[in-house]
Amino acid sequence: MSKWLWCSLIGLLFACDTGNVDKSADGTSATADDRPNIIVIMADDLGFSDLGCYGGEINTPNLDRLAGNGLRFTSFYNTARCCPSRAAMLTGLYPHQAGIGRMTMDAGQPGYQGTLDQQAVTIAELLKAAGYQTGMTGKWHVSPTERLAPEKQLPWLAHQADMGPFSDTATYPAARGFEKYYGNIWGVVDYFDPFSLVNGMETVASVPDDYYHTDAIGDTAVAYVEEFSRSEEPFFLYVAHCAPHWPLQAPEEEIEKYKDTYRDGWRAIRNARYENMKKLGLFGSESPELSPFMFPELEWANSPDTIWDARAMAVHAAMVDRMDQSIGRLLDKLEATGELDNTLILFFSDNGASSERPSRYGPGFDRAGSTRAGAEVFFPVEKETEHLPGPQTVHSGIGPVWANVINAPFRFWKAKVYEGGITSPFIAHWPRRIANGGAVKSQTAHIIDLMPTFLEMAGTSYPETFAGKTLTPAPGKSMLGLLAGDSEAEIHEQLFWEHFGSAALREGNMKLIRLDRKADWELYDLSKDRTELHDLAKEQPDKTRAMAEKWEQLAQEFRVYPLPN
Repeated sequence: MSKWLWCSLIGLLFACDTGNVDKSADGTSATADDRPNIIVIMADDLGFSDLGCYGGEINTPNLDRLAGNGLRFTSFYNTARCCPSRAAMLTGLYPHQAGIGRMTMDAGQPGYQGTLDQQAVTIAELLKAAGYQTGMTGKWHVSPTERLAPEKQLPWLAHQADMGPFSDTATYPAARGFEKYYGNIWGVVDYFDPFSLVNGMETVASVPDDYYHTDAIGDTAVAYVEEFSRSEEPFFLYVAHCAPHWPLQAPEEEIEKYKDTYRDGWRAIRNARYENMKKLGLFGSESPELSPFMFPELEWANSPDTIWDARAMAVHAAMVDRMDQSIGRLLDKLEATGELDNTLILFFSDNGASSERPSRYGPGFDRAGSTRAGAEVFFPVEKETEHLPGPQTVHSGIGPVWANVINAPFRFWKAKVYEGGITSPFIAHWPRRIANGGAVKSQTAHIIDLMPTFLEMAGTSYPETFAGKTLTPAPGKSMLGLLAGDSEAEIHEQLFWEHFGSAALREGNMKLIRLDRKADWELYDLSKDRTELHDLAKEQPDKTRAMAEKWEQLAQEFRVYPLPN
């Protein structure tokens, strides 16, 4: 977005000056507080192998640069879905402990409140108390939402009615430790005219005609760094991209770059990504077995929908590409302000690629049926070539087949706790502390580990109480040793998952998993079978039973139970 956006649209309370801050003789910022800055960049519904540095064909030079000079992890875990992962990252708690075991609607049980629990504290609140400047831009998605009647909801979603705040403002980022915030409070957005757009506590009533949300998120991050770098205090910045979450929407010039990329179809892309992973040495000398394509009955050559499917994936790629460009502008600003060397940058996704076909849902809840100007938004149930993905007036997603492709080499996708749903590409860049640039880490870590990592970096610790409230103890472990190369040891003995009945427990290399509450438990040795192809449950019934019992104990402890109605 142009420079005037931050002066007129968002109304940031500082001058839009593009000059550099004063530097000391060695080129670093002349600050009294030498603690590192921290930047978290979270993508939404990114496939494990989407990025070039993870084997993908999408043009991601800026993230590839971070990986080449930093670390990549192959066993970094999320919680399988957007809002639970955001709650876990923000609080250092498992999502049910944080109050968002499912979505952001109150389901009447402690683990399913639909917003952050009162006994939870955010990273921003603790780092702010420790002397950090704090800012966030992008998708919040941990404030409570309600399902309203369509006659009220649809005009509101289309910006044709004003119903006041988008949620309880006491749950907004600016009320939970972030001194600066620009972004969307709800989860799903029209990328060209987002719903629930907020600057601080104030609703953003309109956007320019050439608005694109990924650009605005990225440029806000740049503006925040510009201001933060003027202070002696370090900063914490959370950049929560919506991309590439559905709806599939991108500027046409970006889509054009990928118009021919996906014409060879699903298997060709999936196999090419797997071969690229092997060339990159992503999993060491012995790559895991590529899981079988989950849709063996489908053949690209016989499909009547190749035009639509190739276009859908081209739009997905364009959305990732545009996000990478925004990250490049952020890196340029960090270099210009002398902050890059002493800034830890982490990039990851909130879950695996999404199998959802939102076209089947139609308008309602978080999906407008028309634009602000009244143009109809189409939800093509069938893959109609007259309503191809990309523009503001079409609402669609890549669907399960492409999701299986771009989560290669794993099975499944978002909302399932198989490796394809919970394994995130994870990049760490920190020139001052990461010496072995380009290395790949196989150690297991989880999104709950970011809280203790950041607190250790800030020279503080997780308190027992905050603002007069007793806090839930945080189960995460600091990753600082792994990031700084001080340790190659595993930091976790066990990790836990549950989401809508899909459940798992990892102990060492053994992973217990079930697809849903009706399914039998499965058991995999991830040291030999990372893609979960060889179920050992019948061969090792005692181990399966013991881990299932442990899962039930942890489910009680972490507030999976009682289940909501």
